[in-house]
Amino acid sequence: MTLRIGRFAGTGAEWDAFGETQSGWTAFHRHAWRPLIEELYGHECLYLDARDAQGVLRGVLPLVRVRSRLFGHFLVSVPFVSYGGPLGSDAAIVSLVEHAQGIAQADGARLLELRSARELPIEMPVSHRKVTVVLDLQGGAEAVLKRLKPKLRSQTRRPAKEGVTFAFGADRVDDFHAVFARHMRDLGTPAQPKAFFRGIAERFGDAAWFGCAYLDGRAIACGAGFQWNGQFEITWASALREFNQISPNMGLYWAFIERAANAGLTCFNFGRCTPGSNTHKFKLQWGAVDEPLWWYQRLAEGGEGIPNQSSPTFALATRIWRRLPVRVATALGPRIVRYLP
Repeated sequence: MTLRIGRFAGTGAEWDAFGETQSGWTAFHRHAWRPLIEELYGHECLYLDARDAQGVLRGVLPLVRVRSRLFGHFLVSVPFVSYGGPLGSDAAIVSLVEHAQGIAQADGARLLELRSARELPIEMPVSHRKVTVVLDLQGGAEAVLKRLKPKLRSQTRRPAKEGVTFAFGADRVDDFHAVFARHMRDLGTPAQPKAFFRGIAERFGDAAWFGCAYLDGRAIACGAGFQWNGQFEITWASALREFNQISPNMGLYWAFIERAANAGLTCFNFGRCTPGSNTHKFKLQWGAVDEPLWWYQRLAEGGEGIPNQSSPTFALATRIWRRLPVRVATALGPRIVRYLP
């Protein structure tokens, strides 16, 4: 079968209708990411398609160009999240990836990275530097609760005993971001702008979940993520350190897990992390198991990947960022994080 590779010029409905039938589809493949990224960050979205001689869609690849003088030139599918990569028949995937590699080489991109949820039929170096951690929800919330160790069960219940309440909804974005921005500053990492999360709430509807834990009317922990194909992934989660003693994050995670189970979902995805890290250990304690992430990479000759915490420069920047006032870090963060996919 002869395939034509080009820029996708169809409707979002056509893109999503095709993608939802393909193995490896995730919420991050939705066409709604394209206008959100283009309008908010101004990044070029090279959404590619593979069509047969009759014009029938056989494959898609959401690709985003992230370029700056400070950090370099990246082509990523999809930036800021864990999943992306091509979808479709094996032949379409191979053709799409070859075309993307040609773009990366012609344009001098420092890195082409395809963040797939599954192994792909392509010959590209793959990184497993990140894993995701998933929890089986079959049997419902009560069954999941019974499988938790007694200490962990107690930690999930403690916040409510201390007067903490939990609430979900798109109207929680402002409270979510207040906690998220403070937490990211404390970690020494720039935070996405509030407009990014407002855009998600507006464009993804019921597929995007926002939740917060409150004490005396103040948000002290938060989380947000996406539902698709019988699973929910908590993509972002934060808590204020001064309330660690009453474990609001434990109560909030359980509130998300319970909500997912009650919605009939069969898998709770804790999101990506570095193997062996404290975050990884936190996620495994729930009885969850690792799933590899298939991040395929093409590095330019002599090039480096996306800056990370292992570099001395990044470590120094982290220490400086932690000293910034929250208001300053929240204002400056979006100008930096937009270039760190």
